[in-house]
Amino acid sequence: MVRVFTLASGKGGTGKTTVTVNLGTSLALFGKKTIIMDADIGMANLGLAIGLEDVPITLHEVLAGKSDICDAIYEGPGGVQVVPSGISLQGFQQANPEKLKDVMKDLVDMCDYLLIDAPAGISRDGVIPLAVADDVILVVNPELSSIVDALKTKILTEVVGGHVCGVIINRTGGENPDYVRQKMEKVLGVKVIGIIPEDPNVRRASSSKTPVVIKFPTSPSSIALKQIAGRLSGIEYDIKSEESKEKFIERFAKVIFRGKK
Repeated sequence: MVRVFTLASGKGGTGKTTVTVNLGTSLALFGKKTIIMDADIGMANLGLAIGLEDVPITLHEVLAGKSDICDAIYEGPGGVQVVPSGISLQGFQQANPEKLKDVMKDLVDMCDYLLIDAPAGISRDGVIPLAVADDVILVVNPELSSIVDALKTKILTEVVGGHVCGVIINRTGGENPDYVRQKMEKVLGVKVIGIIPEDPNVRRASSSKTPVVIKFPTSPSSIALKQIAGRLSGIEYDIKSEESKEKFIERFAKVIFRGKK
């Protein structure tokens, strides 16, 4: 059964696109056929995050009726399939957001999981991804403005007939995780499905346009992201197995390096 998740936030800067990329990559690494799509046709960032900013065909061309969706799907890191949105103003002006529903109907026949990176804030373009997904996941930072805007997005989702299944708290600092979880669940009225700690490795991975779950697979944020992907897919993520594998690779590399001296 195909599952469609829209990742949304009330404001920009919560790390929603980074979470989308890494959750999609994690699901692909788990052996799930996964597509991530950038539905922010006005301020596209998903393609930029993984080095697909210069591809010839994007969601813009598909929504403009110039190309088929199959031509806008690209191989991403870890085997995840990516549908980037364009970065040109002309492409944005020609794109018809109403065609997004038809695009999604085609994509669900091609995957196990479809993750949609929705536009931040409340806009006409952002309503469709909220309404058509099986579930909406809110990406929130542990700060008042982010929480208030997420609550507005939750209310809008329910108004348009969508369903918010949970919240991911991103970039937590020294706060008590249990306290943050309880506070968020009380305010937003939905379950927290994961807490991702502040991690400098995310920025390091981003600078190389690589998901942190691939660049730094055992970093705190990577572990949290893979655990969330495991919950969404019903797969139990084993961090000990990954740490053992990484240590073996390090030892193997050292042996090879010594042999070349």
